[in-house]
Amino acid sequence: MSSILTNNSAMVALQTLKSVNSNLAKTQDMISTGKSIATAKDNSAIWAISKVMESDVAGFRAISDSLSVGEATVAVALAGADQIVAVLTEMKELAIAATSETADFAKIEADMAEKDAQIAQIISSSQFNGVNLLLADVDGDGGDQLTVLASLDRAGSGTPSISTIDVASVEFDDDLDVATDRTTITDADDAQDVLDEIEGFLQTAIQGAANLGASAKRISDQNEFVGKLTDAMRSGIGALVDADMEEASARLQALQVQQQLATQSLSIANQAPQSILALFR
Repeated sequence: MSSILTNNSAMVALQTLKSVNSNLAKTQDMISTGKSIATAKDNSAIWAISKVMESDVAGFRAISDSLSVGEATVAVALAGADQIVAVLTEMKELAIAATSETADFAKIEADMAEKDAQIAQIISSSQFNGVNLLLADVDGDGGDQLTVLASLDRAGSGTPSISTIDVASVEFDDDLDVATDRTTITDADDAQDVLDEIEGFLQTAIQGAANLGASAKRISDQNEFVGKLTDAMRSGIGALVDADMEEASARLQALQVQQQLATQSLSIANQAPQSILALFR
């Protein structure tokens, strides 16, 4: 039965064209955004997972910055500790030279005093961004350690927790007050006492430098790990929401052909009622 009021062929062709146009629009969005899931309506579950992971990636970027600052702070303190070890080694050589009865004790003591002042200056100046791990008060506000953000830990769907790395002060200003605690060299006996004192100072400085070196290595390794972890998470997010551009390109070509055919089919269907005119001629 033919009807001028209801054109079933046209309705079918129109629905087909609408479906093709919808798929074509979605494919074009995928190509323009590079994502197969760009909004919650595309796939709410996957979109939600990707957003949680993206927020964690942003958190890890902040943690990486904190680790970099912490690494620089410890590196400055370690450089100071290494230099103090070198100065104390020179003082040990002077003390050994002063154990000879023929030594010029006045000149050796003058050199010792200069090195005392050098050590004090190194201790006070080995700071980064206002934090000095060679001092008992590392930040001028009573702090005795540097706390560095180290990781963002998430278990299940709960709130993530923050883990830290704590770097304790080596307290060189208290333990290496060489100018005050060192005996003045006036003779060979004093030199022997000073040699014993400097040996103690040297062991303290070496232990402090070793502690700072271990902390610096831990922070450096953690920063490297956080960088790798962030890259892995980005890859995971990409696997969830990124569009396959090769597939999208092929699909775009196919849909464009389908659109042309659907348009032509609708045109043919719309012309069908005109054949009814022949019945009235």
